This record gives sequence, structure tokens and C-alpha cells, in this order.
Amino acid sequence: LRTTEPENLLNRLVFDSVDATPPGGNLRETMEELPPFYTPVDDADETLVFESRFESGNLRRAVQVYAYEYDLVINPDYNTKANTQWYFLSISNTRAGRKYKFNIINMQKPHSLYNEGMKPLVYSQKAAEARKQGWIRGGTDIVYFQNRIRRRDKGQNHY
Repeated sequence: LRTTEPENLLNRLVFDSVDATPPGGNLRETMEELPPFYTPVDDADETLVFESRFESGNLRRAVQVYAYEYDLVINPDYNTKANTQWYFLSISNTRAGRKYKFNIINMQKPHSLYNEGMKPLVYSQKAAEARKQGWIRGGTDIVYFQNRIRRRDKGQNHY
């Protein structure tokens, strides 16, 4: 439940990998080069731009919950019974000094190494260009727990 700041609740879809034609696009153009699902309206628009429609990308959907908080749904791993063990996506339109919160709402394991101190791998194009930095472990305040969202077909505690 989103009860802490209901007046600021956005619940706005900002990425959907299943929608073949993003808003404002046409299918022929989409087949050649995929336009972003969401495009910031101006320089003041701080909405993040998500992408995963590339080799091994597995973000299914991103919903902007609050200004700097997003719910992410990851596609299940192939050849499994809807297991989700990893994620690979791109995020742009970030701002220096902003703290973002990402809720991956369909990870289903009862325990994770994130609770033991593991951090996700992140890659920054700016850090790569400026400092020749590659993939690093990053993020703060990382926690993992099963949610109470029930999938219709299984009735278990995951999306």
C-alpha cells in the first residue's frame, strides 16, 4: 500500500517492453529503430528513461510511483517456471545528487545475498568516459524481501 504520501502518488507507466509501439511512434519506424517508450517533455522533466529492448534485456515494465521511486517488473528467465534471478536494463535522464529508489516487485526467492551485503552491478557511461571505469558494485540501502503481491496462476507471494 502506498500510504505515506498519497497526494504525491504518480503511478505512471514509463516503460513497457511488450507494447510494440511506444506513444507517438508507428510500427514501421519501431521495427527499424526503437524510440524510447517515454521521452522527457523538457530539460526540467526528471522522469527516468528505461530501456531493455536489447539483447538479454529483461525489464518488462517500469512504473513511476513517486518522483524518484519506481516499481520494476522483470521478465521471467527463459526455460523456467517463471523464475526471475537477474535483471539487465538501461536507465537514462538521471541527475547527479538525486537518490532513486527501485522496487523490483517480482523477485521471488525467500532469501537473497543482497541481505548479506551484495550490491548490484552498475555501469555508468559518464564514468567510463571520464575515468575509464567499467562495471562496479553500487547502490545504497539495498534490501530484499518477498512481497505480498499474488500471481493469479500460482497464488504464491510474488508478482
